[in-house]
Amino acid sequence: MYYRIFDCWRFVAAMLIMAYHFLFWAPYGVDAGTQVLYRLLPLLDMFFMISGFFITTRYREKIGDFASYLRFMRGRAARLLPLHYAITLFFAAVALYAWAKGAPNYPWRQNLEALPAHLLLLHAFGTTDGLALNYPSWSISAEFFAYALFPLVVLLLRVGGLKALVVSIALWVGLLELASAKGWFGPGGWTTADSMGAYRALADFMIGAAVAIVVERRMINVRSHLPGCLATGFVLIAMLSGSHHSVVMPLMVAALVLTALAETARPESTTFLAPLMPVTRVAFGIYLIHPVMEFIFLEVVWYHGLAGTGLIGFYLYWWLPMIASVVAAMASHRYFEPFCAKGLLPAKPRRGEAERLLASA
Repeated sequence: MYYRIFDCWRFVAAMLIMAYHFLFWAPYGVDAGTQVLYRLLPLLDMFFMISGFFITTRYREKIGDFASYLRFMRGRAARLLPLHYAITLFFAAVALYAWAKGAPNYPWRQNLEALPAHLLLLHAFGTTDGLALNYPSWSISAEFFAYALFPLVVLLLRVGGLKALVVSIALWVGLLELASAKGWFGPGGWTTADSMGAYRALADFMIGAAVAIVVERRMINVRSHLPGCLATGFVLIAMLSGSHHSVVMPLMVAALVLTALAETARPESTTFLAPLMPVTRVAFGIYLIHPVMEFIFLEVVWYHGLAGTGLIGFYLYWWLPMIASVVAAMASHRYFEPFCAKGLLPAKPRRGEAERLLASA
């Protein structure tokens, strides 16, 4: 089953997050634009929820022992780590260059100090002083925390079913609310955490896992896309109006459930989106690669070159790094990531060998 609508959602979310980061370089309109886009940042929670949904749907029945767990983690590492490490090392090289040049305005010291945490995937646990180096990749650290604990989700479902998972989600969210009340996550609380975002991501991931079970059991018989579209509209209205996360999150869960139910009931109903998939499926790459394009096109070319020359307006120019990010993500998905995965994953047996192994089993 291929969830085309979810891929479209992730693509739109990645583009909006990129636009939000790029907007800080604008010479005018920054405050108004960033205030609007900041209200859409709960879309990051949607990323983690969809991740929990996909992982539970595809791997819940495949993890039964430690060997299968290691295969699962190895597959996740092959999927996410090559691009993360490549971009992290790019910014580490930039920081070293800035240090060698004695650049007074580049945070090279903070970036280099954060490098070990990035390499060890610990930078979403509060180990760094805010976001540094490869700043969006805190979500990779957070994802791996959720992946590492995924067997607990599987165990909960096998022992206590959906009810046990929902109770665990409620308990975890309650602990996060208590920690937020004590100021552990800063003024924004756990729902806006990034350098301590692993704990936030785990809650979202478990919610996505619960959504997967609801959809699998078809606890609600939904075949039309209209309820999911309406719920999605309510989510956007709630975010843009600045509603509390206690309003936004349940609406987001409802949108996920209703949309997935409709698409699983009628997979052919989204075939019109198929031509978009080569672009929408690279949302992960766009999210990770766009800081590199931000550095090249906005910090180096725009800030140190074009700004103030009047040769081109910013809001026309900013489409260049956006398009470059999409193109680079597509190239990475087509060439770089498969090349790295080939070296990290065990080779699949050839057909004849596979048949022989099956015959001797």
